[in-house]
Amino acid sequence: MRNWLIRTVRGSATAGIAVLWLGATVTLGEIEGQRLAGYRAPRTADGKPNLNGIWQAMNTANWDIEAHGAQMAPYPELVGSYLAQPGGLSVVESGTIPYKPEALARKKENVQKRLTIDPSNRDQGDPEAKCFLPGVPRATYMPFPFQIVQGPDQFWIAYEFASASRFIPMRKRDPAPVDSWMGQSEGRWDGETLVVDVTGQNGKSWFDRAGNFMTDATHVVERYTAIRPDALMYQATIEDPSLYTRPWKISMPLYRRLEENGRLIEFKCITFSEPILYHTLVKKPGR
Repeated sequence: MRNWLIRTVRGSATAGIAVLWLGATVTLGEIEGQRLAGYRAPRTADGKPNLNGIWQAMNTANWDIEAHGAQMAPYPELVGSYLAQPGGLSVVESGTIPYKPEALARKKENVQKRLTIDPSNRDQGDPEAKCFLPGVPRATYMPFPFQIVQGPDQFWIAYEFASASRFIPMRKRDPAPVDSWMGQSEGRWDGETLVVDVTGQNGKSWFDRAGNFMTDATHVVERYTAIRPDALMYQATIEDPSLYTRPWKISMPLYRRLEENGRLIEFKCITFSEPILYHTLVKKPGR
């Protein structure tokens, strides 16, 4: 069976991705099954599942949350294979995002222009390239760790990318007074699962580098469930009738970082993004 899968992947990139995606579904189901088999997370002082720690996704969802093959890097004559896109499995349950036709057309335009940055049009191009805050759920599966700090009445999540952060009170909140990149979160417990309701995002975030996008009406509901001592199952349900024909869901495991004295390291990327943001405004020598 394993040799047949290898031949399939080598013989057809498209078929290989489909086979691998099916494998990913089985793997996620097996992990969820382990939780159902009886794993119970350690408890905090107030008796709730202890989700404290530094966590990281180990997948390629930040490149594309749908199944995708390896691709050449932008500007390969300068960077060679340094920034080439790795192939990856879909984290979208059912495989693809259920876009409406007009939304799918915009997604395709986004990916074509993801590195076309115009300082006079802040909405053009991938927000990650401009060091804008990543929004939810993208902050969870960027290739950077994040830290959950848990209290009895609230959670804090700190992200390494761009020093993003979220405050999650364990109560209902009034609607956000103003939309923002990371939106407004409120939490509650559903048995062993932390459920976080996210509204009030400004709609400028993308889900990945492939141009998958949201609006300021997008509603995200996250679920964090401890499935074994060093792993959480993360799920996010996305709903936006203006873009999608139905709500859809992503799922992935998150892994605990186990390094001694592990911590988040600053990644303040503003200065890294200035050359692509402002190069057209820089006065050229002799002009």
